[in-house]
Amino acid sequence: MKNIFSGIQPTGDLHLGNYFGAVKNWVQLQDEYECTYCVVDYHSMTMPYKADQLRENIWKMVFYLLACGVKPENLFVQSMVPEHVELSWVLGGVASYGELNRMTQFKDKTKQLLEKDKDGFVSSGLFIYPVLQAADILMYHTDYVPVGKDQEQHLELSRNIAQRFNYQFGKEYFVHPEPLFTETPKILSTADPNKKMGKSLGEKHYINLFGDDERIRKQVRSAVTDTGDTPAGEMSPGIENLFTLLRATGRTDAHDALMAEYKAGTLKYSALKEEVAEALVALVGPFREKLAELNADKRKVKSMIQDSSAEVRKRAQQTMREVRELTGLPNLK
Repeated sequence: MKNIFSGIQPTGDLHLGNYFGAVKNWVQLQDEYECTYCVVDYHSMTMPYKADQLRENIWKMVFYLLACGVKPENLFVQSMVPEHVELSWVLGGVASYGELNRMTQFKDKTKQLLEKDKDGFVSSGLFIYPVLQAADILMYHTDYVPVGKDQEQHLELSRNIAQRFNYQFGKEYFVHPEPLFTETPKILSTADPNKKMGKSLGEKHYINLFGDDERIRKQVRSAVTDTGDTPAGEMSPGIENLFTLLRATGRTDAHDALMAEYKAGTLKYSALKEEVAEALVALVGPFREKLAELNADKRKVKSMIQDSSAEVRKRAQQTMREVRELTGLPNLK
């Protein structure tokens, strides 16, 4: 089976955009590939954070992913495999400054940081973290990385680093990972459908995957349907977003029936919202039940992830033994 690697930052609540954009595919891919999934807590340290909050968010994300259907043997915590940082340093020697300077996410996050605090600083970690991301991917000789188009630039950097390493050290050692473009619908904020759903905009802009049923219904019922600037004859972003959510839940019959009404000019937006709300409530119910089951024995779950991280670390240690040999570094006893 081909290898897949992907990671997610522990940033608090898991919302519908995260689920439909990544986690749903992670779960499905487990049946077809050898999957390695990671809570990338080292990456979270590139932005301002509080230690207690990070500690809580790491385990919260672990429990969320397991509740969604990620298998515990496929999941590990990045900082429990410190070889990622060691490989990142080695790969930093073959990553070019020019490539890192062109990373659009660095520019976006720098702008975001300085808008919040004009006297703040931008960490060097934010600049070099794409090298750590490359180490995450290359460590496990990854064949495919499930990505959206907005992440393709970072994967291209990983391929460039692999190619340069292989050339410099005279061996085709690292695999050149390819993108796996799975169907990932772009989920927008129900409060402002001109913006992507996300936590940075505030609570009203994202729907918590493990949220209360009534809160989910309320957020959908209050969803913006038309901002008044949609050209005549075009579907507004708000209505399109509701149809996207409905289709993403798998309710294709309801989606098609309501779309036919929209095209006929007979659709009542309240009916569309009600269908979307009930579809989402039905989707998240089993996740919330599984989460409660996991929370009933937190010690056991944490022990499982510590064990899976230890198993993953054996693979990382083997990679580093080989990398040390290739690069001229002495190996440990």
